Amino acid sequence: MEPKRISPKWHAIAPILALAALAPGGAGAAGAPPLAPEVVALQRAALAGTGAADLARSLATEAGPRLAGSEGLARGVEWGLRTLTALGFENVHAEPVTVPHWERGTASGEIVAPFPQMVALAALGGSIGTVEAGIEGEVVATENLETLAALVARDPEAVRGRIVYFAERMQRTRDGAGYGKTVPIRSKGPAEAAKLGAIAVLIRSVGTDSNRLPHTGTTTYEEGGRKIPAAALSGPDADLLEQEVLSGRPVRFRLRLGCRLLPDVESANVVGELRGRERPEEIVILSGHLDSWDLGTGALDDAAGIGNAITAARLIAGLPERPRRTVRIVLYANEEFGMSGGKAYAAEHAAEVPRHQAALESDLGSGRIFRLRTSFAAEDTALAEALARALAPLGVELDRATRASGGVDISPLVAAGVPTVDLAHDVTTYFDFHHTANDTADKLVPGDMAQATAAFASAAWILADHPNLLRRSPPPAEQH
Repeated sequence: MEPKRISPKWHAIAPILALAALAPGGAGAAGAPPLAPEVVALQRAALAGTGAADLARSLATEAGPRLAGSEGLARGVEWGLRTLTALGFENVHAEPVTVPHWERGTASGEIVAPFPQMVALAALGGSIGTVEAGIEGEVVATENLETLAALVARDPEAVRGRIVYFAERMQRTRDGAGYGKTVPIRSKGPAEAAKLGAIAVLIRSVGTDSNRLPHTGTTTYEEGGRKIPAAALSGPDADLLEQEVLSGRPVRFRLRLGCRLLPDVESANVVGELRGRERPEEIVILSGHLDSWDLGTGALDDAAGIGNAITAARLIAGLPERPRRTVRIVLYANEEFGMSGGKAYAAEHAAEVPRHQAALESDLGSGRIFRLRTSFAAEDTALAEALARALAPLGVELDRATRASGGVDISPLVAAGVPTVDLAHDVTTYFDFHHTANDTADKLVPGDMAQATAAFASAAWILADHPNLLRRSPPPAEQH
């Protein structure tokens, strides 16, 4: 079914505005100025609908898994062009992006001794394959990169000719801090173990669930460095392997991976706009990424973010008057496997970077927004406070102590000085499903997505209608 077109007429959202006022209503906190009527209208309209969830479900269903270089991503690009055009956005077009093409192939693993067991595992993205018969070796278990270094400091030959297993467990947190702490075992572990003579790497999946479904994700080999096969065990199978290690007997493991890296493929970022009424050459970015891992259908990562970005812009288009600046939707081609979409956008639009008012990205599932961070220059901190007042009715709090860092796709813009607003999703349960076969549309939470859309729409409108172009923001000391 074709989505309904946006309408610039006030009557298009008038029935929604008749709903009960937001708690605590259209006014700001006690003593604060009232919220702009546009912000109140956007929040009421967003909270009354399921547009973001509907779009996310549509993308996950119609395009399916969207790994870089795959037919699924090609279908995702077609979906993006078709959907933005049907919704009435302007200047809808594709911008070419060269993306890597890695195929997973088949994967299997088994504990050979002391107690034979088949296990559930998945190749890490970018891993090389094994020989057809697989490889077999003794397992040496360690916690993380630090404990691996300590182990080799005691015995330089400790991992040579063996399979290294990283056992670190990710901790469940509301803001996802546990992911950043644990993910180096996946992203860097295989490269580090290869330097020390290991023949393969196994890791405990970087996730918070106890399902027998492994979590994939990218691993990065060093340029010119030795490459070894790498896979993630599901949580229960990691427990099983650890129990065998605790037996005190030598543990042997056999791993078979059929993955391979193929020549690069041409894909595209999808771009559409809501042109500004006064300063159309100045831009606010609303974005998410089209690609996904191939085990599930990418509903949470990142069809949900795509739904949030498009619906937020659509609601802004439904106001009686457009904001001063252009709101540009960017659906990036490849975040998961090298952020080539974000890099390509920054290069293609380098001349426009000084005219980018701000960049926002939604890429952490379908949870509610609970925290606001900004990376504004010191002269523009008053705008951060204005954003905080506008989002307070949605239960969003301003973190004044930490600068926004931006999402992965917009990080090249942030590094170039473009101000950003981080709207943090509650990810308490997100990493139960992240990068697994369980990332499917039934996990979307429409009510929470409506709240997130309200936050993105409010922030984007305030930034796009602000009287002044924001000063350039000093880039963060370290990019994520």
